[in-house]
Amino acid sequence: MGNLFCCVKVDQSTVAIRERFGKFDDVLEPGCHCLPWFLGSQLAGHLSLRLQQLDVRCETKTKDNVFVNVVASVQYRALAGKASDAFYKLSNTRTQIQAYVFDVIRASVPKMNLDDVFEQKNDIAKAVEDELEKAMSAYGYEIVQTLIVDIEPDDHVKRAMNEINAAARLRVAANEKAEAEKIVQIKRAEGEAESKYLAGVGIARQRQAIVDGLRDSVLGFSENVPGTTAKDILDMVLITQYFDTMKEIGASSKASSVFIPHGPGAVQDIATQIRNGLLQASTHQQT
Repeated sequence: MGNLFCCVKVDQSTVAIRERFGKFDDVLEPGCHCLPWFLGSQLAGHLSLRLQQLDVRCETKTKDNVFVNVVASVQYRALAGKASDAFYKLSNTRTQIQAYVFDVIRASVPKMNLDDVFEQKNDIAKAVEDELEKAMSAYGYEIVQTLIVDIEPDDHVKRAMNEINAAARLRVAANEKAEAEKIVQIKRAEGEAESKYLAGVGIARQRQAIVDGLRDSVLGFSENVPGTTAKDILDMVLITQYFDTMKEIGASSKASSVFIPHGPGAVQDIATQIRNGLLQASTHQQT
């Protein structure tokens, strides 16, 4: 119906290319336009001014001989002021952009190791964007942004990288575990040393209390029973303790056989040894 009345409609964010007798005549903006076909005017086609996106997957090799698939996302649009160039100069815009992306990626990535590719993907994207901007501006297109959205090494390489990462983490965990066990052993040793020290202090206090008790007993017995000497009192105390010890050994259900001198003369020998030890200690303190 529009062609019958020589009218044509152009949608928003779109321009139309008008030709006259097969030659470019004008760029029609959005709206309604008169197109007198009987004067040789015709509509050659439409050109979208909307932002478009092209995802390009490029396989290449890194410097350390690892094949990777690099996925680049290019956002572009046609310029209204250069609509005729965008319409006439390129027959397939997407193929042209893809070729430039391949060229830049395959020139940049082989200069880097695999780890550097992941770290410098923004630099790769910037190089692709700069090259596309210089090339596509002559054809009436603007490169809005270029992103490297994915870097995919071979499956075997990814598994190897994961195993390396797992091994490193296991090594750190083993070091931490060994350090923890070391701390536990040190604390256990410190606890045992402190326990033995306190046990020694307790034994020393116990022996001091026994000595004090014996001294008090000897002094009290000497006062209450005139004519007794300290030697007689000490021999009697030792004999009493000797029989108490024999009684405890015999009463214990888990007692083993113990062979010790059991005659009264043996007690006298023990008393003599203790007395000589006390006399030597007293002599040493006086000197």
